[in-house]
Amino acid sequence: MNPSAQDIARARSQWVWRGQARPPFAVVPAPGQTSVWDFPRPPALEADAREVVVHWNGVLLARTCGAIRLLETAHPPCFYLPWTDVDRSLLQPAGGGSFCEWKGPACYWSLVRGEHRLERIGWSYPEPLTGAQAIADCVAFYAQGLDCTVGGEPVTPQPGGFYGGWVTPELVGPFKGGPGSSGW
Repeated sequence: MNPSAQDIARARSQWVWRGQARPPFAVVPAPGQTSVWDFPRPPALEADAREVVVHWNGVLLARTCGAIRLLETAHPPCFYLPWTDVDRSLLQPAGGGSFCEWKGPACYWSLVRGEHRLERIGWSYPEPLTGAQAIADCVAFYAQGLDCTVGGEPVTPQPGGFYGGWVTPELVGPFKGGPGSSGW
């Protein structure tokens, strides 16, 4: 499932909102807050030194101060965690895949411990497109079903269940993923 360069260019050109201006419905950030409408498209990758901790049913899945935050217009950031800071013994390939016009081909991961399973809870880009190489040796997780913190603050999942952004207290939206947001 590798689209042509023309298909990728077509997919990238569809986006109206690219972080240069906030739409009239965007929440104006208060001091100390950040609007997801100020994030760029194409997305930016930046190192985040805050401690990121992920637990599943009380078991430590990941702990790192070396996360890479993906910032994209209208989305709360996705946190990509270095594989070296993740307990890979809990993960199994989930099969299937998808393609992102910015990051490339993704593969999915399920959490498995004894009889407990959490299907397709993580994803990675082992061979990302140019510009996304920083996440090649990382994995990201949906927050649903996990206890995630960033800098000690609890995370809530991005609305809608399709995207994997993590909502932290300093962010304001609205966030892509909820009803009526498909064109954002």
